[in-house]
Amino acid sequence: MLSLMKLPRVVTINQVPEVFHEDGIISGYRSPCSSAMDCILSLFQLTNETLNIWTHFLPTWYFFWKLISVVLIQTAWQHTFTWPLVILIISSCIYPLASSCAHTFNSMSGRVRHVCFYFDYGALSLYSLGSAVAYSAYVFPDKWVNGIFHQCFIAVALLNSMICTGLACYSRLGLPFLHQNQDVVKRFSECQKPRFSKVLRVVAFAYPYLFDSIPLFYRLFLCEGEYCTVNNSNVFHYTHIALAFLTGFLFATHLPERLAPGSFDYIGHSHQLFHVFGVLGTQFQVMAIERDMLLRRSWLLDHSLPITFANSVGVTLLCLLVNLIILLLFSLPLLSEPVGQRKKHYIQAKAH
Repeated sequence: MLSLMKLPRVVTINQVPEVFHEDGIISGYRSPCSSAMDCILSLFQLTNETLNIWTHFLPTWYFFWKLISVVLIQTAWQHTFTWPLVILIISSCIYPLASSCAHTFNSMSGRVRHVCFYFDYGALSLYSLGSAVAYSAYVFPDKWVNGIFHQCFIAVALLNSMICTGLACYSRLGLPFLHQNQDVVKRFSECQKPRFSKVLRVVAFAYPYLFDSIPLFYRLFLCEGEYCTVNNSNVFHYTHIALAFLTGFLFATHLPERLAPGSFDYIGHSHQLFHVFGVLGTQFQVMAIERDMLLRRSWLLDHSLPITFANSVGVTLLCLLVNLIILLLFSLPLLSEPVGQRKKHYIQAKAH
């Protein structure tokens, strides 16, 4: 069937505007003015985005299956104690789905590309809050349970999530009210300041992860004596941390394609590896947290903060609402530009 269709053509880095360029990737680019159908058809041909899409699209359905199994087997709706695990798994379904959609449709235009990744960043930000909700419920070491840090942990994580979304979106084109002024946009765009944009984006996602992991880091690496919560979930936590740092390293360094430009255009470049190790890290994180939840249930129900709608589902919905507002503030100025003006900017970008 696919052989009867005309698959979109693949071009080189010299044939696409600078906004589409990827470090160390020379070929395999899709047309920067693809239609939605072209983007979907490109799923079935080898481009430099194909594995980026599938390495997150397939895990989405794995995590969805995991969600269904938790809800059905553990009857999560019957007890608030299970809600944080469900929130984590839901966020683990959302972020790979948003990422696969962003990588699928980002070649429709430069502006659509920005909007696609804005929503990708928002999904990652929501996942960071989902992690914080689960950590607060199940992972805090016994020594810190019910302490001041524990009591304000989710509120700070919510603030971090909003800052993460705003900073990550800002790293692409600056502030949204500047989008109508093309000269200002050029000065703020990541094409003009690629290193600054990259650093800002790394910080935007590293900071929430590091903050969320403070109780886990203390529990695994610093805590001594009694009440350090040593159980057989720790090996999964160690694996998750190792994979998380490997994921961050790949995202920040663009290895291996930076060492051999053009050699990893289709298979093996850093973003594909980033996706694979990121999803594996999430899987080990879910396994560790689920095990903590089961092993510590009785003790946590007696000693920890009660899990309520406000500090689980409520804060997640608030995060989702605020992040959607931030995403719309950044996206609407891009999408509201007249079609003729968009084509003009595309032609000017291609000429450069």
